[in-house]
Amino acid sequence: MILGGNKAAVVENIKTNLISGNYNNKAEVGDPNITSEEKTELALRDARNRGTVGYWMKTRLAMTFLYFFDLFMNRSTKVEGMENLSQVQGGAIVTSNHFNQLDNTVVRETMRRGKQGRLYTVVQESNLAMSGLFGFIMNYVDNVPITKSKKYTSEFFEPFIAEKLAQGDKILIYPEQEMWFNYRKPRPPKRGAYYYAALNHVPVISCFVEIKTLPEQETEEFYRTQWVMHVLPPIYPDPEKDVRTNSLEMMDLDYRQKVAAYEQAYGKKLTYAYEEGDVAGWIAKEA
Repeated sequence: MILGGNKAAVVENIKTNLISGNYNNKAEVGDPNITSEEKTELALRDARNRGTVGYWMKTRLAMTFLYFFDLFMNRSTKVEGMENLSQVQGGAIVTSNHFNQLDNTVVRETMRRGKQGRLYTVVQESNLAMSGLFGFIMNYVDNVPITKSKKYTSEFFEPFIAEKLAQGDKILIYPEQEMWFNYRKPRPPKRGAYYYAALNHVPVISCFVEIKTLPEQETEEFYRTQWVMHVLPPIYPDPEKDVRTNSLEMMDLDYRQKVAAYEQAYGKKLTYAYEEGDVAGWIAKEA
């Protein structure tokens, strides 16, 4: 499913980011234009509303819808490496490549098939400003906004993450940060996901989603695609090492696993020079 209209500008932004080496920069266009203060207020409002009856009822409705939506979106999704997922008991941080507004449905469906319990997704606070059905879903499914506000982070975000991990839940954090639409290659990660894994003494469930291009055309710009989830070996913190050392080592290993999964799936070495086919399904227009 393709959301957000014309993607030509997005593909150009991806190319620009690759040339400049800014692998975690924004590529999407048309995101909500709100101030940093408004972003913080969205996150604080979400924190205040949790635990209220109204929030609980809306969450039940949104999660029921999402359950069937996940099944629909992943009716042809293949999952490989379930034996790696079965090794994980209790809370864990989940990492995956970020290539679609709906790619968390792949992760959630994988966790469901693996009987891994509840999955929360860390999202940018600006996502809560979306309107309509998509905005309702973003606000009331198991999303946890993150913000640059130190007060919000220390008083709500970090305690919430610690509580859910202690309960055995899973937390999906995209270490690539920004979403690059249908971009096939794993990008160098940021440390946050691994910091929270090390801080809370939980493993990282390392995932990589392969994107196959199908022969049927979906829009003027894209062919249809199919997802293949690769669940890679879980990564555990070393109890003898401090949080910083563990987080850096876990981050490095996760990246190397994702690179190896990419190279095996696509049969070629990873480079960040833009190549035709890097954006799955993209129908390049002649200049």
